Amino acid sequence: MAPPAMENQITNGDEITTKYKLTIVGSGNWGSVASKLIASNTLKLNSFHDEVRMWVFEETLPTGEKLTDVINNTNENVKYLPGIKLGKNVVADPDLEHAVKDADMLVFVTPHQFMEGICKRLVGKIKGDVQAISLIKGMEVKAEGPCMISTLISKQLGINCCVLMGANIANEIAVEKFSEATVGYREDKDVAQRWVQLFNAPYFQVSAVQDVEGVELCGTLKNVVAIAAGFVDGMDMGNNTKAAIMRIGLVEMKAFSKLMFSSVKDTTFFESCGVADLITTCLGGRNRRVAEAFARNGGKRSFDELEAEMLQGQKLQGVSTANELYEVLSQRGWHELFPLFTTVHEICIGRLPPSAIVEYSEHPPTLVEDSA
Repeated sequence: MAPPAMENQITNGDEITTKYKLTIVGSGNWGSVASKLIASNTLKLNSFHDEVRMWVFEETLPTGEKLTDVINNTNENVKYLPGIKLGKNVVADPDLEHAVKDADMLVFVTPHQFMEGICKRLVGKIKGDVQAISLIKGMEVKAEGPCMISTLISKQLGINCCVLMGANIANEIAVEKFSEATVGYREDKDVAQRWVQLFNAPYFQVSAVQDVEGVELCGTLKNVVAIAAGFVDGMDMGNNTKAAIMRIGLVEMKAFSKLMFSSVKDTTFFESCGVADLITTCLGGRNRRVAEAFARNGGKRSFDELEAEMLQGQKLQGVSTANELYEVLSQRGWHELFPLFTTVHEICIGRLPPSAIVEYSEHPPTLVEDSA
């Protein structure tokens, strides 16, 4: 990586020390927790500027105050992470272009459906040597096939992009309960280590693996399996059924990932981004929770309605990912290879009842593994 511009370097006698500037693009639940982790570390690490900028999509709160003003005055994201101090060195900025202007490292953490528009706004507005990392779980589906969010960022902005995924329910990390995460990188181990330094904490243990697509697909696909787990919970089918759905889901996650990218490593599925993220999301994530409500209502209330009621502005990723995944399976004629993924989408759109989540099992899931 080329060194940052001279304004981000300081001289100690004859020694020049690089000072990397950080900007977080996104300020929801997970984005706010990420800012807390990073801000704590930039104060301790000499190679980073203390200040961490966080781009906030401006909102007016019920009090009439602007969300950015409240964050900067109270050091707390009162809407998406109430009760948690982010760090006095976090500065909320409602102007996207201003927030990223001098950044050497960008952390992207927004709902995946907004990323294409954000990237278009940033073309020509960032430094050419900036490094990026995506904490975003989802994909874009183009006519030529699926495009991972890290690839979207790399292609549209012409920059390197790592990923960070893992068993990371944000509210638990916010109160410093022990958790793990996985950084996926392509070639530059030094850059990966810099990201590990920025996120790692005694209560948040981060490791790096050279497998961007594998790490990112684990984080993306597990939300679809969590929807299935929520259906099981909503119909009180029990733990045996839920465990079976999770296992079959993991088989389909691995098969799909390896069919899409031959570089995906088997060992990635045993990292935090793989089996651990799948378990925690199926036990306690928002996708599982809203899918449970959907099933308890017999599919009569839409996911959009339940999302608005239950998530207070946060976005549900599993349903949109299931739809995008279904498009890919349709393009490639793979529906029979992935019965769980296919069934989740068909339940979400009302084509099948929630009970159908266990009716597809007449298709031997071993065919999925053999096909990969």
